[in-house]
Amino acid sequence: MKRILQFTASLAILLTLSTTLAAQTLKEFFNNTDLHLTYLGIDYTKNKLINNSEANTYDIKNKLYQGINELVVNEPRNYDISAAFRKTNVSKDLSAMKTKNDRINADDIPSMDGSDFSRLKEADIAAAVRELSLNKTGIGLVFVMEGMKHEGKKHYGAVWATLIDMKSKKVLMTERFEMEAAGAGFRNMWASVIKKTLNAIEKKKYKEWKEKYGI
Repeated sequence: MKRILQFTASLAILLTLSTTLAAQTLKEFFNNTDLHLTYLGIDYTKNKLINNSEANTYDIKNKLYQGINELVVNEPRNYDISAAFRKTNVSKDLSAMKTKNDRINADDIPSMDGSDFSRLKEADIAAAVRELSLNKTGIGLVFVMEGMKHEGKKHYGAVWATLIDMKSKKVLMTERFEMEAAGAGFRNMWASVIKKTLNAIEKKKYKEWKEKYGI
């Protein structure tokens, strides 16, 4: 019994330290513009393409997902991660995300169930992050795409903006965004969800996050 109590106490201390370290890391992140941020890309392994039975999901998996990831990296003025997160030092590395997305089964992408658009919880995001093969330290930024929904003539995307500790693969902070997609072609349309999310972070969310985590 004594050993059990000692183990429970030790576990409680470790959990407290882990939470405290995460809070300290976020506090530094939101108060130091020179702190390095690594952009790791968009994770599509949880994504569902909803109400679009005619889509070529093999093309989406093998070409278009990576095309969106490369677009975000190659057009920094349109997808301004530095401005959104107030960071002067941002690097980009899609290698781990490409490896992860390459494991997607194209047959699992489509869905005709509208509830798939809002099915994920924070625990699902944490699980997705743990699946990344990383050999890095510092803070990373990941977008976890939850759903791409066709609704009449309109299209909507749901994505989780997620800051992680790359060494431990622990989620430091994550928040879900819903955006209306717009643009010509699959790549540009769904990349617009990331662009609008970054704009929302820059204009409003970053300030809210700093007030919550940076004090």
